[in-house]
Amino acid sequence: MSEKFFNYKSVNDIRKNVKELGLDIAFEEKLEEMFKPVKIGNRTIGNALGIHPMEGCDGTLDGKPGELTFRRWRRFGEGGAKLIWGEATAVVPEALANPRQLLMNEKNLPEFERLLKETRSAHRRIYESDGDLLVGLQLTHSGRYSYRRPLIVYHHAQADSVTYVDKSRGITVSKHYPVLTDDELDRLQDAFLLAARRACKLGFDFIDIKQCHTYLLNELLGARIRSGKYGGSFENRTRFVKEVLSRIRDELGNKVMVASRFNAFDGVPFRKDPVTGKGTPIPFETPYPYSFGVDQQSPLNEDLAEPLKLVRLLREHGVVMVNVSMGSPYYNMHYGRPFERTPDDGYYPPEPPLVGVERHFRITGAIQQAFPDLVVVGTGYSWLRQFLLNAGEANIRRKRVTIVATGRGAIAYPDYAKDARETGAMKSSKVCLAISYCTNLMRSKNNELGQYPTGCVPRDEVYTPIYKEVLGKKAKEPEPHAEVH
Repeated sequence: MSEKFFNYKSVNDIRKNVKELGLDIAFEEKLEEMFKPVKIGNRTIGNALGIHPMEGCDGTLDGKPGELTFRRWRRFGEGGAKLIWGEATAVVPEALANPRQLLMNEKNLPEFERLLKETRSAHRRIYESDGDLLVGLQLTHSGRYSYRRPLIVYHHAQADSVTYVDKSRGITVSKHYPVLTDDELDRLQDAFLLAARRACKLGFDFIDIKQCHTYLLNELLGARIRSGKYGGSFENRTRFVKEVLSRIRDELGNKVMVASRFNAFDGVPFRKDPVTGKGTPIPFETPYPYSFGVDQQSPLNEDLAEPLKLVRLLREHGVVMVNVSMGSPYYNMHYGRPFERTPDDGYYPPEPPLVGVERHFRITGAIQQAFPDLVVVGTGYSWLRQFLLNAGEANIRRKRVTIVATGRGAIAYPDYAKDARETGAMKSSKVCLAISYCTNLMRSKNNELGQYPTGCVPRDEVYTPIYKEVLGKKAKEPEPHAEVH
């Protein structure tokens, strides 16, 4: 059984545990700074609260928003956070992470336009105006995790061993598996530019060039062992994003703001220990030649030299806001989203979740302090439940972040900002419990659409019967054979 970590009844309880663990996490009981306006580029939003790009895996099979997509975005619009960072949207069909991910193409534009309009309309119904609301869209290529087949930019020994070409047969990426060519990457630049042009035409306030969670552009950042113009040196590994940003700026100018969610620390791949059930690093050698933001001599730790260089480069190429994340949801999920209970296909946390929260705050704080006039959006808050805004308030006051945002937390509690503004606190009965039911839904593929929609099972009754259906199907499945890696 997984250990129960969250046992706090008050802010003082969690402060005590933070002290026992020797961590640097502060909490403020009075929420003030987060309700002040924030200037982003040529716009000003009404508060310092946001919603991270959270996929619902609920689009249509041709990449349009589905009815659950519209419902989720309307709830975000009503929720009171003034930054809505729209979810991952593939720039080409082969880049889709699952069959129901959103896809930006000409045919789907009317439904994206409706999605944006309904989100803003929902906000106006509650708050009268949407002039201080910023809504963006994340543009992505899933790369190694494209569901039709992995599209990799270099061979990463540990990641290859847990990247499946055919999961049902336990077949992973071999050393002979093809790598995307420079010419193919050149053409993908065109796809990002076209998607940015379309998002701008629809009226999104900003676009995010996604460089996180070990998807394609994130993997390029760590491609030290790749040959050619997109690998090796830092200059080459950042060539793709630099050229995409330059082309967007040259064509669109100030018509749309540009942001980027990026991994400041990739970490190393983990797998489940067969005895303890805890996550354990897949054996590696040093100096570690893979990944981004890792200390090559001690890759379980971060080295922010290159991430700081990346942020400086992004600013020089017109990026007005960065969103700091880390890790991979596929092989070291405790880095990206500290959790209370493991997903069905995951492992028990190898560290207290507060350690993971502090890692987020420490790394984001270092970036914010290096660039004090840059809008930096922070991650890693959801596990803190009703105390997440108390930590966020402290981070804003300490100038460790500009905007506090939540992802899983907003799926469970989309109106968290509204409640906090009205009552001075979040309601414990509505918060995310970090028990991974949403992830279990996301990883469940055995239905006629090839992908179940994901949402908060404990807090949203819409997803309760869906989860029961998943459990019923799993109960009828034969025991899987052990996979050989």
